[in-house]
Amino acid sequence: MNFVETRGNDGQKPLHVSFSQAILSPSASFGGLYVPKSFPSLDSEFWAKASHMNYQELALFILQAFGIDIPETVLKEALSLYENFDNPKDPAPLKKIDENHFVSELYHGPTRAFKDMALQPFGHILSHLAKEHNENYLILAATSGDTGPATLESFSDKPNIKVVCLYPDGGTSDVQRLQMVSAKGENLKVLGIHGNFDDAQRALKNLLNSSEFHESLRAQNIKLSAANSVNFGRIIFQIIYHIYAYTRLVKSNEITTGEKVYFTIPSGNFGNALGAYYAKKMGLPIEKILITSNINNILTELFTTGVYDISNRTLLKTTSPAMDILISSNVERLLYDIFGSDRTKELMDLLNKNGKYSLTSDELVKLQEIFDADFADDAFAKSTMRQMAQNGYIIDPHTATCFKATPLMKKPLKNILCSTAEWTKFAPTLFSTLQGIDRTHSDKVALEGVSNTLHVRIPSMIQNLFHAPIRHDSIVNKDDIQSEVLRFLEERA
Repeated sequence: MNFVETRGNDGQKPLHVSFSQAILSPSASFGGLYVPKSFPSLDSEFWAKASHMNYQELALFILQAFGIDIPETVLKEALSLYENFDNPKDPAPLKKIDENHFVSELYHGPTRAFKDMALQPFGHILSHLAKEHNENYLILAATSGDTGPATLESFSDKPNIKVVCLYPDGGTSDVQRLQMVSAKGENLKVLGIHGNFDDAQRALKNLLNSSEFHESLRAQNIKLSAANSVNFGRIIFQIIYHIYAYTRLVKSNEITTGEKVYFTIPSGNFGNALGAYYAKKMGLPIEKILITSNINNILTELFTTGVYDISNRTLLKTTSPAMDILISSNVERLLYDIFGSDRTKELMDLLNKNGKYSLTSDELVKLQEIFDADFADDAFAKSTMRQMAQNGYIIDPHTATCFKATPLMKKPLKNILCSTAEWTKFAPTLFSTLQGIDRTHSDKVALEGVSNTLHVRIPSMIQNLFHAPIRHDSIVNKDDIQSEVLRFLEERA
């Protein structure tokens, strides 16, 4: 498999790179991203077997279908990490809600969010490559709350790897913050920043593209990579669990192989939805991908109007902070796949220069053949969480937005909703919702309150956070990030 660049080639970088090269050095020409030159097609022979495969078998088949340059033994080692999830045989269970709605629970890993599904195996593979090449890598991660903990968990004390994680101070749940600031690995550094997630992600991209920063790292014999979904090593694993969810519907006789379904995906940075799009491209029978957002509804505007405009937008804080995002990086990969590199570069240049771009009417029609979108405010999310809890099923505020997409279903097909986080990550919102009050409690009080009210267990990895020592307490200005990163590397040299 060869990878190419979303904004074309600048003459300085290779025209094609391998999978391992793309994940080790994810920064492409003109600030673009790497994407596969082509995708494998999942044929009838695959679909005949798929519902009888377990998760690891399915994942190995798909990874090998991509032809990635990673040895099978390493892939199997990486995929064996799913055995540490709640159910080793079923790390992403599919739960039936009613006749038409099924929830793909993607949060049963060590940090209780869907990012574990990709970052657990990705971390093992990237660490293997660093050791194999006898190279030292700095892994950068910017987080709106879930990527950070999953990255830190995946790379903790891995040889040849150092990690710096950026998070917006005050922009995550307290559980998410505690997962980061109590991270134990000696190779880890966590920096809170004065700003929001878009500021953190912008800082990460600036560092990835900074020749000065690369030169500073080179002087210390360190190379640079990233754990955000700008890295295709994340995206490839996000393709797999959508295909797996479909095969579970087949296995439970809810549908027959080839029958189309909807996927509803709460989306901020668009990596999860992109994984579903690529799965559809490979042959997954998806009628439409339904995108839901919170009131930071930049994706809803794109898919309904064809306009991406952040020029006069202010990021709003909501009860679903992982979607408090205005710059959805992975939309660029979608634009490339449909419109090509020249048009993608033109649109990205307009976004960088003017803070907005507009698709033509024909381009919008092409997007709307595949996607539809809506958004939910906090009141809708809370009402849905309360109603679902009364019906015996607990969801977090991000998953709650999925139910706003039901009117978008133009055909009476099964709908797979992607649940991206366990309720424990956002207990104060759930507990105040159950109480019918606006006032929120501390995470610890709220966790115990929900547990007692709904008779549900709090996982030990969440309980233990409140007794863990704080190891990372730095809060810095955006302009100081680079110097803080370099200081950390010098201290750990």
